Amino acid sequence: MTDFRALHQPGNPFILGNAWDVGSARMLVALGARAIATSSAGYAFTRGLPDGGQVGRTDAIAHARDLADHLSVPVSADLEDGYGPDPADCAETVELAALAGLAGCCIEDVTPNGAPYDFDLSVARMDAAVKAARRANHDFVFCARADGVMHGTYDLDEAIRRLQAFEAVGADVLYCPMPETIEGLTRLCASVTAPVNALAAGPWTQTSRDEFAAAGVARISLGSALARATHQVIRDAAQDMFGAGDFTRLGGIGSGEVDDYLAAGSK
Repeated sequence: MTDFRALHQPGNPFILGNAWDVGSARMLVALGARAIATSSAGYAFTRGLPDGGQVGRTDAIAHARDLADHLSVPVSADLEDGYGPDPADCAETVELAALAGLAGCCIEDVTPNGAPYDFDLSVARMDAAVKAARRANHDFVFCARADGVMHGTYDLDEAIRRLQAFEAVGADVLYCPMPETIEGLTRLCASVTAPVNALAAGPWTQTSRDEFAAAGVARISLGSALARATHQVIRDAAQDMFGAGDFTRLGGIGSGEVDDYLAAGSK
């Protein structure tokens, strides 16, 4: 299996494909993904649930393990805020993720409603997660997230302060989704020595891999962007069908091609 940690090269980012089920994961692998991550929102959508903390820890880790059991590439899990406010909650979440055989995970510094945890508590939470990752019986890559910029609850300076503190306690990868500008992302990457993850979603879908590389990024994840793009296809086709009786959006690719991707992306 690919060495997940070795994929993280600042200035030469790999694309971490966020999948929401085994089929989407196998297609991504067949088409070039060298590692897969879960998407908390993407998986919630498959359960008929909104994004934001309604899928619990047990189900989230079981979902990630299901992907890992069917793939030959590393799988990392999006584990929201660690499923609890306390450092012990984060530690237990990481321990369970490692026991599930995952290659890594990420944990956010915000509550399910987007409010940031206090700085000192945030650092303690990431410290506990790092210590749990180090207790794993295999190499486990822990990514610490500073999500306040994306939620509009703190600025880039605070994000950098938090990421530097998360690096100081040993986080392997650092992540501040959706800074406002490429200059901000470049500044963020320069402010730390650990690999930085960037999110290709929203306006950042207009940024190329080369531009992310020039900013110093080591990993580009998709979040729920691909899942939401799929849901856009469903919406557009349904509006045409049930509105004008127009089925022309239903062309799609052939089932044989899908079958080939599913086979190519399996173990």
